[in-house]
Amino acid sequence: MEIRILGPGCPRCRDLEKRTINVLAELGVAADVQKVSDIKKIMEFGILATPGLVINGKVKCSGRIPSGVEIKRWVQEEKSS
Repeated sequence: MEIRILGPGCPRCRDLEKRTINVLAELGVAADVQKVSDIKKIMEFGILATPGLVINGKVKCSGRIPSGVEIKRWVQEEKSS
């Protein structure tokens, strides 16, 4: 599973990264988690606001910090597909 955290490195981006890593640990799911801070690369995903969460190439959320429950649901959906 590939997970990308999109954002310039602000506290909101770090919070999203922390929540995502906690969910992965809770579920026991191995994933390649990378932070993307290059604005050109962020724009390639077509989001207008950060932070953004991309799982397996699919933008799941942008412009807000999703709850742990939301992240868990998205990880489980991608794990089963």
